Amino acid sequence: MRVLLTGGTGLIGSAVVAELLGNGHTVLALARSDASALAAETAGAEPLRGALADLDVLRAGVAQVDGVIHLAFANDFSSPDALANAVAEESAALAALGEALVGSDRPFVTASGTPAAPGRASTEADPLPTDGPVGGRGRAVTAVLGLASRGVRSTAVRLPRTVHNQGTGGFAGLLTGIARQTGVSGYPGDGTQRWPAVHALDAAALFRLALELAPAGSSWHAVADEGDEVRDIAAVIGRRLGLPVESVPPETYGPLGPIFAYDQPSSSTHTRQTLGWEPKHPSLLEDLENIQP
Repeated sequence: MRVLLTGGTGLIGSAVVAELLGNGHTVLALARSDASALAAETAGAEPLRGALADLDVLRAGVAQVDGVIHLAFANDFSSPDALANAVAEESAALAALGEALVGSDRPFVTASGTPAAPGRASTEADPLPTDGPVGGRGRAVTAVLGLASRGVRSTAVRLPRTVHNQGTGGFAGLLTGIARQTGVSGYPGDGTQRWPAVHALDAAALFRLALELAPAGSSWHAVADEGDEVRDIAAVIGRRLGLPVESVPPETYGPLGPIFAYDQPSSSTHTRQTLGWEPKHPSLLEDLENIQP
């Protein structure tokens, strides 16, 4: 297939490009800058110049391809307003991509997050949250899945709180960055809350499988590690950076504080059994050993 990919030069996107090219597909990658365009070309993709907010560019891209994978997100967590703006931008892009695909039976794979389920690991059958700091993302992805009734093979790959590669990425990467800034490897609360994780190369394999195989309206969990306690994550970060490890107020993490403090393990049993996906790369705690002081 020829695939339109948004977010193709990020940690996950670059892995998806390699996965798609390595399995006989071609990639048209949205590129918002000269540097992104060059990175896409170097990786073997064809760049499509434009940003996620350029809805006409997205529509033009859909007209040139056999399927779409959406990964792009502003990732600005600096304030509640910045996060809300990032969610609104993504929601508009998803709506434009979806409308351009209506009636075509082409695949539309979007990224999402694993939900939380009180007292247990969440599964693919659990609904996405539609309120809270990132509730808008849940509403937008739910609308994408609803396109299954309008001739779109829409599907969602739900990503855990940390997608990592070489010790960087995801919420664990944010913890590392804050530890470098503050001189403390912190965790909110008592640190027993659990975060699921997956290696970027394993996540990329699932995006390809969803593109190729997933039925319309389906959701999948890209979860390799069901849930590591955040204090264990902070302990590795602290040891690698030579910093003390201790509890810090949730406010340390700005608008993400309530999410960071929540217990949110997640299962991928259905995904593995149905799509034949099997993670092969290092776990989060193993991969964090790549952090350099």
